[in-house]
Amino acid sequence: MRRSFSYPALAAASAVLLLGVSGFAPAPQDASAYAEVLASSDRLAADRARDEGRRAAETLAFAQVRAGQKVADMIIGGGYFTRIFAAAVGEEGSVVAWQPAEFIAFQASYGEILTTVDEAYENVSALRSPIGAPEFPQGLDLVFTAQNYHDLHLAPFADDTAARVNAAVFAALKPGGLYVIVDHSALAGAGLGVADSLHRIDIADVRREVEAAGFVLEAESDILARPDDPRTANVFDADIRGQTDQFMLRFRKPA
Repeated sequence: MRRSFSYPALAAASAVLLLGVSGFAPAPQDASAYAEVLASSDRLAADRARDEGRRAAETLAFAQVRAGQKVADMIIGGGYFTRIFAAAVGEEGSVVAWQPAEFIAFQASYGEILTTVDEAYENVSALRSPIGAPEFPQGLDLVFTAQNYHDLHLAPFADDTAARVNAAVFAALKPGGLYVIVDHSALAGAGLGVADSLHRIDIADVRREVEAAGFVLEAESDILARPDDPRTANVFDADIRGQTDQFMLRFRKPA
């Protein structure tokens, strides 16, 4: 059965906000605004169990997610955030879930997950396209990616993949729209090669690439920081998996 959502508390919190000069309402910054969404019995039990470790409420607040938005979840992985966004934007919003065609070809489960979320939620639409040419719809409020930006630098992909994806994101967002990136931290100056070997990326490389596409860095957060992570191990290694040091960046497309 396809799910539809309506969360009065989040919708009301969004509705009372004043419009800024750009015409965009600033979203609630208080993580408690998302408690109703995250506590919903409609969510998968396995997802709810991950909320604390992924700091879901704080991440939603940082990304300024609100009811009625048009959101793209970029490289959805297992669909954890796709399902949260579907609930958070509600019946008046929409979520585009993108899984690169190359990922689906590499591992069938990626395509199966994409089909599942597309069929399960009335406000989610699946997007399959080559990694260097995401076909995002226009007029998005938010493009979000978690633990996957580094994949744009995996060895099989062209050197300009990140530049092409960032350009596509810029074109798809409304003026004033947000691009939020969460990823595993690499050592400063480690170079882009660690994306392939460790599945990490240097925060400075992300800033350089995204700002080159025309975005302005608005904020960064250390809520996912893990100072005890030496940032030298592959993120899938058993001794570090689920406990990596991560950064969170929020960029804005100039109005």
